[in-house]
Amino acid sequence: MSFDLLATLAKTALWMALLLQVTPIMVWVERRGSAMIQDRLGPNRVGPFGLFQSLADAVKFLCKEDITPVEADKFMHGLAPVLALIPALTTFVVIPFGPDVTVLGHRVPLVVAGAETGVLLLLALASLGVYSLVMAGYSSNNKYSMLGAVRASAQLISYELALTLAVLAVLMPVGSFELNEVVRYQQGSFFGLLPRWNVIPQFIGFLVFVVAAFAETNRLPFDLPEAESELVAGYHTEYSSMKFALFFMGEYMGMATLSCLAATLYLGGWHLPGLSYSGPWWWVAAQGMGVLVAKATLFLFFFVWVRWTFPRFRFDQLMRLGWKVLLPLSILNLIAVAALTVAGVL
Repeated sequence: MSFDLLATLAKTALWMALLLQVTPIMVWVERRGSAMIQDRLGPNRVGPFGLFQSLADAVKFLCKEDITPVEADKFMHGLAPVLALIPALTTFVVIPFGPDVTVLGHRVPLVVAGAETGVLLLLALASLGVYSLVMAGYSSNNKYSMLGAVRASAQLISYELALTLAVLAVLMPVGSFELNEVVRYQQGSFFGLLPRWNVIPQFIGFLVFVVAAFAETNRLPFDLPEAESELVAGYHTEYSSMKFALFFMGEYMGMATLSCLAATLYLGGWHLPGLSYSGPWWWVAAQGMGVLVAKATLFLFFFVWVRWTFPRFRFDQLMRLGWKVLLPLSILNLIAVAALTVAGVL
């Protein structure tokens, strides 16, 4: 087995190990965070501070009966939850988590797949998530599931346009689709004081990206596809046991991937001003991964904060925001960035 293949497998295993920890940790943070916001106790029985509550939930999902409706399309009904995990488990491959290092005389880029079309690959894989939701609603043979699936497809397709245009605006001054080049472009400072992160000159694009990320992950205030008070449970009404848990995991992993992408595009990615990336290769990799995870954690906490702060939109308000506010804003932001790039400002 070649060294390059071993290095790729090691990097993939590292990312997979981190992503699989996202769901249990974020479930605990969500519950404890909401309890603090609402002046409640939250889970505090299973383990110290309720830390083992997520483990108890996992055991519960494993032990629950898996029910498939009699008139459902059994193949598509079983395939949909698996497809929900694919975007979350594949988009991380183009996100860099450190500078290139040298291991046993071999140069190893700290990214699983350093493709020149990295961002295009990421957006293409992320867009596959809508298929699992539509498949789940259609195959369940349930009107509430189907209504949730239609809402999900309309919402995701609408907000993908604004999110993609915000990403293109970041790539324009860089002149590359590779995310490592985006990180290198943000190294340095403005006026010798502020870090040269894209969030400063492209703050409007950053806002568009963050709002679209909430809609893409079906999080409040954009959780219309699974609005329990209106649609019973949306597209996953007829799911139980581990099939429902897979949808659950896909949502939280998608949040983590978008948080890492936001940190890479707008907050300098794995780079932190003043941090010396020197020493053994494992220490350099740990520094890069630690910085990226810390920045992504801020976004994940923001996801939780917003969920327990803002009420849900009506569906007409959601679509109006996507088409009449975010899309025009993203187009204006793209034009402004293009003009500044041609003028040599960016």
